[in-house]
Amino acid sequence: MLKRLNIYFKEMYPIIPRLLLGIIIFGEIYFIVILNNGITDFQINIQEFIGGFTVFSFLLLLRIADDFKDYELDCRLFSERPLPSGRVKKSDLGIFVGILIAVTVTLNVVFMNNFGFFLFLYIYGTLMSLWFFHKKKIQKSLPLALVTHNPVQMIMNIYIISFTCIKYGLDFFTWTNFLAAWTLYFPALIWEVSRKIRAPKDETEYVTYSKLFGYKRSTVFVLILTWVDILTNVLLVWNLNKISIAALLLNTGWMTWKFAQFIKDPERFRIVDKVERYTYIQETMMLLTIAAYIMFGKI
Repeated sequence: MLKRLNIYFKEMYPIIPRLLLGIIIFGEIYFIVILNNGITDFQINIQEFIGGFTVFSFLLLLRIADDFKDYELDCRLFSERPLPSGRVKKSDLGIFVGILIAVTVTLNVVFMNNFGFFLFLYIYGTLMSLWFFHKKKIQKSLPLALVTHNPVQMIMNIYIISFTCIKYGLDFFTWTNFLAAWTLYFPALIWEVSRKIRAPKDETEYVTYSKLFGYKRSTVFVLILTWVDILTNVLLVWNLNKISIAALLLNTGWMTWKFAQFIKDPERFRIVDKVERYTYIQETMMLLTIAAYIMFGKI
């Protein structure tokens, strides 16, 4: 079983990189909230690491849930993947999920201060895995699946925000927290739509946004989301480091150019590859902005 699970993690969810990603997601929102509230005397302890682990484990659970939900479709279109190919058994993932949930719940009960928000996050994730009890209706509609499933990223952000506000005695309903709830929601939404935009010659029976709405309209939609995303980032770092704003805008300008190239020639590259690069650069700059503020103060 362990060997089979290792195959799954290696191909579908590399543990170390994704654990670091979970810590980065938690840390970015955590520091954005406290620094915008003028808190520089912060205390990092086991709670922050458990928060990062919770983000990691929740995203892993969503990955496994998707593989269960799409098993029949994957058997037809992605038969080489670990689960459809039979190299990993459903029972392997089922046992692992049970252990992971037990560990995550226990850590949050014992150490964290926002169990109600954690519970809400897991309830929403569970409903997602069950198609909100409307599988036939949601599974057949890509837009409906998007509007019912993608908000989970925002709920995860609110889990992080709630912990931070409770720990430092901050007001929950503030403009900063509103923006922070959106700041990592948009990159997830942009990626989710972009990965289902293809050149006309690359379309298969797999349902994509480009097949439903055309690749040009779908790309313009993602372009608009990208500029809304940069707006939230600029507003969040405005009081921290104005120099970084120029870098954020430059990266977004580069991504806009790539969108224009794809609209002109969709066979030139896969748009999702450029979106991933944009996102990594954008979030790295956000982290560098936070680090610069902690070390040097407002610039």
